[in-house]
Amino acid sequence: MIHVRLTSAAEAELADALRWYGEIRRELAGRLLDEYERLLLRLRENPHQFPSVRNDIRRAGFRHFPYGLLFRLFPEEVEIIAVFHTSRDPRQWERRM
Repeated sequence: MIHVRLTSAAEAELADALRWYGEIRRELAGRLLDEYERLLLRLRENPHQFPSVRNDIRRAGFRHFPYGLLFRLFPEEVEIIAVFHTSRDPRQWERRM
């Protein structure tokens, strides 16, 4: 299985989302984390199943939360560059390129 690595910015975004949902209702943070982990499994199994959104950047969407993962593929690794809320300005993650 392919290795998945988060950038520090993506880690911070995931932590912020978990914290925000946890403040609303603790179980929501757990559900978000469960969905994130399922998405990681899908990424490890077949990262090519997710559409390309710009050049070498692909997007994997959460099913029950308004979030997505933006990632790049390398021969032995998937690098997650953003864990983004779908209603936010996409220029925030585009600046990381």
